Amino acid sequence: MNPRYRFVAQRALHHCEYCKAPEAIFNFPFEVEHITPPGNGGTNSDENLALACRSCNLYKSDFLLFQDPVTLDTVRLFHPRIDRWQDHFACNFELGSIDALTPIARAQEQQLPACE
Repeated sequence: MNPRYRFVAQRALHHCEYCKAPEAIFNFPFEVEHITPPGNGGTNSDENLALACRSCNLYKSDFLLFQDPVTLDTVRLFHPRIDRWQDHFACNFELGSIDALTPIARAQEQQLPACE
C-alpha cells in the first residue's frame, strides 16, 4: 500500500476524487495516483496525489488532456486540487449516472467511461 494512502484517503473522505464512488462499497482500499504523472513532470507531493478507484485510475492513466466531444477542442482533464467537482459534474439520481456540465467534464467522461 502506498505510504501516503492514509493521508490521501482521509483528505478525500474515502471517495474516488474523479467519480466520487465511496471506497467502502468496493471492500478494498482505493489507489493513490498522481494527478500529473511523474513522466509528465508530476511530483510525489501531497498536492499531486489523489485517491482513485481502480477503474478511474486505469482509464486516466498518463493522460492530462483529452478532446471535448462537443466542441472537439482539446481540454485538460478534471484536476481534483484546482477544480470543484460540483462545478463540472452533477449526479443524476433518477438515472443513477453522473452528468457532465463542462468541456472538462465531457473530456473526462470520454476518457473515463466508468464515470458515466
